[in-house]
Amino acid sequence: MGIVGGALQGIEAAYLARKAGYETVVLDRREDAPARSLADSSVTVNVVEEPEKAKKILADCDAVIPALEEMDALVALDSMKEDFGGPFLFDLKSYNISSSKQRSNEIMGRYGVPMPRPWPECGFPAIVKPSCQSGSVGVSEVENKEQMDAALKRVEELGDTPVIQEFVHGKSISIEVIGNGTSARSYITTEVVLDRNYDCKQVLCHPGILSEEEDTRFGLCAKMTAEDMGLNGLMDMEAIDTPNGFRVLEIDARIPSQTPACILAGTGINLLDELYRACSGKESAAKKQPGASSYEHFHIVGDRMYTTGEKEFSHVSDPQYCEGLFGSDEMITDYRPGKSEWRCTMITHGKDKDEVFWKRKDAIKAIMDECQIDEYIDLSPEVV
Repeated sequence: MGIVGGALQGIEAAYLARKAGYETVVLDRREDAPARSLADSSVTVNVVEEPEKAKKILADCDAVIPALEEMDALVALDSMKEDFGGPFLFDLKSYNISSSKQRSNEIMGRYGVPMPRPWPECGFPAIVKPSCQSGSVGVSEVENKEQMDAALKRVEELGDTPVIQEFVHGKSISIEVIGNGTSARSYITTEVVLDRNYDCKQVLCHPGILSEEEDTRFGLCAKMTAEDMGLNGLMDMEAIDTPNGFRVLEIDARIPSQTPACILAGTGINLLDELYRACSGKESAAKKQPGASSYEHFHIVGDRMYTTGEKEFSHVSDPQYCEGLFGSDEMITDYRPGKSEWRCTMITHGKDKDEVFWKRKDAIKAIMDECQIDEYIDLSPEVV
């Protein structure tokens, strides 16, 4: 499998490919891209500036997946996909739709997908976000007109169109869906836990994140949206579970980081293998196993241990895949004995969320004891 992009999405793809038994090659223009150390091989190449070099490598691959979001690179890869040795596990058309919050909201609105109320119906507090930016770039919570004007100016400076919606409270949830161009299948709901900077620090997978009725409805919303788009790839739908039911915030038609690995640990379903099968015209191999899991980032600095978001974890250097380290089930980490600063993603799983809780707690204690850490710091948006 050719993985183009060696940052967080590349780490995710390399991990999932390893678990599926695929041999991998990572292509990235950076020599120090962290996913390179997790692959069987890697090549330094800029797919935009060196298309012939990239095509020569990817022609030998049974499948190719982009693990990046730079539009020029995605367009370049899409233009050369006929030269690949296998299916291109990405749908540029659907990605373009999902990259525009205006366009994706229009599609979801056709099917009555529950979303936050629009401005000015919602009143304050509200969220102002640019239509075509990724993640939290340019996003502002506003409480009054003065803050609204400042937020709109930030969006204008990005050269984007503002989307203004009700500010909703509750736990963050996500679901993945895979389509073959005509039909689509939704998978597992996960809970996304945020750090102090509203960045994802942990993903949880276990039964009961939503009620059975709401979980079915969430999956149906993702499926209908994907089929309307003609999705021929992987997409995730993100929402907030409010006291009045879930409200969908956005969709993203690309391989996400974090949630697929957590789903694999908790249920045995490998979404990368499912994606390859869908794009190859093969039947799904998904057989959900009952279980639970946690996928969580940590940053150790001297005698302190922090939970941290994926942006901080992205600074990991030469990470390795380890089983059983500090009593965890799995880790992706640049830990080496004697290092005073290191990062890790810790994966724990068990038969239910209680077993996962205690395994995770024991592993954190083992890290603190063995590395002589005095303070454990776990900050959330609510306590900042």
